[in-house]
Amino acid sequence: MYCPDHTTKSSAAQCGMIGPAPDKLDGRGGIGLSLALWTFWTYSFFGYLLEMGYAATHAAQRARKGFLLLPMCPVYGLGALAVLALPPALTDGFWQSALWGGLAATAVEYAVHLAYDRLLGVRFWDYSRVKWNLRGRICLPFSLAWGLLTAAGLPPVQAVLAPALAAVPPAVTYAALLVFTADGVTSLRLLRQAGDPAVLSLRGLLAA
Repeated sequence: MYCPDHTTKSSAAQCGMIGPAPDKLDGRGGIGLSLALWTFWTYSFFGYLLEMGYAATHAAQRARKGFLLLPMCPVYGLGALAVLALPPALTDGFWQSALWGGLAATAVEYAVHLAYDRLLGVRFWDYSRVKWNLRGRICLPFSLAWGLLTAAGLPPVQAVLAPALAAVPPAVTYAALLVFTADGVTSLRLLRQAGDPAVLSLRGLLAA
């Protein structure tokens, strides 16, 4: 991952983005489960905030939310994990990071949309009216936006988040996982039954 304050891969590891940074890796050189979960949850929450802001500026839009109670948009969390998992050789430099980060985020966006559509019969977004789209699941303008966002925004945010998330006590992680699992299972059942993302709101739940 491109780190704007460093010029080499070895020094970039110090910002928590690539290489064996102790706040990001477990003892075997891989990302720990707890850190992966908190990274997913945190960026899912950031994604929800981004969706709220986008919806507020587009009257016809509504914020995408993947859970009944939790303010999370999981496609953002999965996208962040995919970008952070890219090999350092693909993210050494701003434009290289933007290219491969955008491709990784777009691939996740397509896969998540396909899974929601095929498994649950719901569509949280539809790019059919946007130019250069692919089956309404992804589109070039947003892919370009994801690339720039991952290259410019992810490195400084992750440099701050990684040490903080790695320090979360195990008991807190277990409790959060229980809440996440319960809400996730409930949300999937509601989506399966209703076939409409609007059910993941108080008004939609009461109307179901």
